[in-house]
Amino acid sequence: MVVMSSASDAPVLPADLTSAIERAGYYPALVADVVAAALVQEPIENHLVHLETTFDRDVVRRHITVLVLTPTRLLIAHADDHADEPPAPQDVATATTESIPLSAVRGVMLTHVVESPSSYVPGSLGRELTLTLGWGTVARLDLVPASCPDPDCDADHGYEGTITGDDIALRISAAADGDDALSRALAFARDLSAALGQG
Repeated sequence: MVVMSSASDAPVLPADLTSAIERAGYYPALVADVVAAALVQEPIENHLVHLETTFDRDVVRRHITVLVLTPTRLLIAHADDHADEPPAPQDVATATTESIPLSAVRGVMLTHVVESPSSYVPGSLGRELTLTLGWGTVARLDLVPASCPDPDCDADHGYEGTITGDDIALRISAAADGDDALSRALAFARDLSAALGQG
């Protein structure tokens, strides 16, 4: 549960969420404040903190995502760093929060990557997964030319395809992020799925 600090009346996050943000190491004070400001005093059911590092030519960029499940909402906080515009370049961080009512979340998709599936150990669920959440803000449209069963047909049959909700996708690997991160991602996905099922 989020409580208010008596000294400054600023929201204070639970210790386990604060610790996860600090372990990620990306401007933890800023990220914690942004998450707390968006939560106000709503209780936290579960959370997931994921740090991703990317390489843009000769620049290393970091991106942190914090997912927080409350009884009524899915809160998503993103923070990125980038260089400010010349003539006075300096480090700049941008932090954004989005609050989605649980009733608006349309799907929770888990993609498991399993090495050597012929020797799969029941209950292990692989060493990597991608957690994809959809609530209708972003959709991916995959189109391919429509086919015809007649091999002699040369008519234009237009296109066919699929629309996939893809508002956010997080890739978590035990090799890169650790076994605990993989377990936390699974637990978060299960709790979010269960919360959606109760709505």
